Amino acid sequence: MNRRRFLQSIAAAATTPALAAETPWKLNYLLASSMYGSLPLAEILPEVKKTGATSIELWPKKHGTQREEIDAMGHEKFAALLREQGLSFGGTTRYDLGPFKLTEEIAVVKKLGGSFIVTGGSGDWKGLTPDQLKANVKGFVEKMKPHAALAAENGVSIGIENHVNNLIDTPDSLRWLADEIRTMPGIGIALAPYHLPQDTKLLSDLIRHIDQKMTLFYAWEHGKGCMKPMPKEEELQQMPGRGPLDWKPLLDALKAMNFTGPTEIFMHPTPRGIPILPTAAETTAEIVRAKQHLDKLVG
Repeated sequence: MNRRRFLQSIAAAATTPALAAETPWKLNYLLASSMYGSLPLAEILPEVKKTGATSIELWPKKHGTQREEIDAMGHEKFAALLREQGLSFGGTTRYDLGPFKLTEEIAVVKKLGGSFIVTGGSGDWKGLTPDQLKANVKGFVEKMKPHAALAAENGVSIGIENHVNNLIDTPDSLRWLADEIRTMPGIGIALAPYHLPQDTKLLSDLIRHIDQKMTLFYAWEHGKGCMKPMPKEEELQQMPGRGPLDWKPLLDALKAMNFTGPTEIFMHPTPRGIPILPTAAETTAEIVRAKQHLDKLVG
């Protein structure tokens, strides 16, 4: 081997490990506008990157006002504001519309470059036997087929959130939904640990069962709940690192399935429609604290 070839081989050997090294898995953070209550987008958008997120999800009343705000200002102006901040658009939460009235919302989300709409399940769930509930989940999926097909045609996923007083409320209903939509494009699950038993094995197993049908993951635990006024330090126990939930097994499950979809650090304040803390800066700092907690566990 001549000297030049020898030096080339040494250089190649030195760079090969770096090239071969896998990119470390990490969470892909999305910011919910409702974390800032009804503050205007002009105040919220500059905070997005500070939280570690690269995109924003818009909420309507009563949790926020930003979804209505973009209709009032015009979608083109909103898109320009996103470009100014170097941000992308994630999607919207539309419980107010329900799962069967999303045609216009799908068009808006597509227009703005978003990828999802979160809503709830629909159908009877109270007082049913497990077999009846399972049949109702299957019936719901059947009704969703044309809506999911439209969403898929437009590059959007309808994320069905597990929510209290909802067809998709229990661990079993989540498993059944995941099984029914396994090969169905345009529909997935927005998993909210808050609304489930705070059992790390159960939650981790659900993550693995949902697998690639996970549209969105809420970094949101139950803590002391969110349905009544309480001291702020208790209300904030919904946030990762403040409540008792051990997030490590859940993050391990997300990593095992190589989840690259959006993760939203989340909580609900009481009353709805206010920032989780009095100012935008304090709200951002609390989201950053929760992100650091999760990132440390991932690392």
